[in-house]
Amino acid sequence: MKLRLLAWVSVCVAIAGLSACGSSSSSGGAEGGRTTIDVWLMRDSVSAEFQNEFVKGFEAAHPDIKVKIQIQEWDGIGEKVTAALASKDAPDVIEAGNTQVAQFAASGGLTDLSDAVDELGGKQWLKGLAEPGSYQGKQYGIPYYAANRVVVYRTDLFEKAGIDPADIKSRAQWTDATAKLNKGKTQGIYLPGQMWYALAGFIWDEGGDLATESGGTWKGSLDTPEAVRGMEFYKELQALGKGPKDSDEDDPPQADVMAKGDVAQIISTPGGAQVITEANPELKGRLGFFPIPGKSASKPGAVFTGGSDLIVPAASAHPNAARSFVKALTGDKWQKKLAVAMSYVPNKTTLASAVADDPGAAAMAVGAARNSHATPNTPAWAAVEAENPIKDYMTAVITGGATETEAAKASEAITRAMNTGS
Repeated sequence: MKLRLLAWVSVCVAIAGLSACGSSSSSGGAEGGRTTIDVWLMRDSVSAEFQNEFVKGFEAAHPDIKVKIQIQEWDGIGEKVTAALASKDAPDVIEAGNTQVAQFAASGGLTDLSDAVDELGGKQWLKGLAEPGSYQGKQYGIPYYAANRVVVYRTDLFEKAGIDPADIKSRAQWTDATAKLNKGKTQGIYLPGQMWYALAGFIWDEGGDLATESGGTWKGSLDTPEAVRGMEFYKELQALGKGPKDSDEDDPPQADVMAKGDVAQIISTPGGAQVITEANPELKGRLGFFPIPGKSASKPGAVFTGGSDLIVPAASAHPNAARSFVKALTGDKWQKKLAVAMSYVPNKTTLASAVADDPGAAAMAVGAARNSHATPNTPAWAAVEAENPIKDYMTAVITGGATETEAAKASEAITRAMNTGS
């Protein structure tokens, strides 16, 4: 899911000169004996150069298919896709945020693509993209690309403190290093009190979850022993810096804070480094990346995997051609090209080497390939994010509240939101 995650991913130039309107009935027929498929891709998900290269290659390989791509905006896309799925004039392929798929599938407006999973290499798909793309045992979304958070750090401050990031594999090693960096004016880490995606990773590391389902009913689970341990670690890490206790990474923007020069680390997508150096060019060449450490050194930390899946509306006028398009764009050849062009994580664990020469993307790929997760796979989760009692819970604990007591309150709020919004 896009949310704020991919807003910081370093992307190429925005696609210009293309319509951002809805589907066009004129695209549904044949042109000179060719089938024209209508495809919706999201703003900035690919560069104009990559898009043109792919379309040219696809049409050369499929001379009977013409591709018409329309660029959509993330703002309001949920309502727009929902309306399109209910119409008789839906596009043939749509890019959807990975955690939006369940909502669209619940409407009954998507094509079940389960029969294509094996052909498309489903066994190698990233868990954080594949699982949200399924709903009630059927695969509706085909993993397209991913991104997740890593640790962005100051190489000069680490070197001055005698710390080699390659030696930081476990959370204990991470907190030890962070405490060593937290001296004088330097914050060992800037971690705001309400970065709930980072908290989710620590909870997953402990074997817990944000919510669980039983008998078709969802219930908040922040009050489980595993989830409580995740929150306790977050509190410990957050205390090794001066991050605000009552706001998230956007208030103030954490990249702006790090750009001021007194922060050793932040948890961010790699694109955050570009924002930092744009604000403070003196830090260019002084930023590095490493995967979020895991509970033990044997496995990287769990990460929320944001990104997109490709879906085919049930009302597609050209489902076979749509499947051909999806197969090509999510296939190994174009996934490798896309990863390099956009600094994304490819959709399969077996393709991680494609970004080996990109330090930020390579760090992302470690967590995505070995320990990726997504938010609870249900349309009802949207109601939780709208209210977001997780943020209030985090602030309450960090400011002195009893973790178990506050966790019980937050779990009740999650349960209420999920059952009201379902």
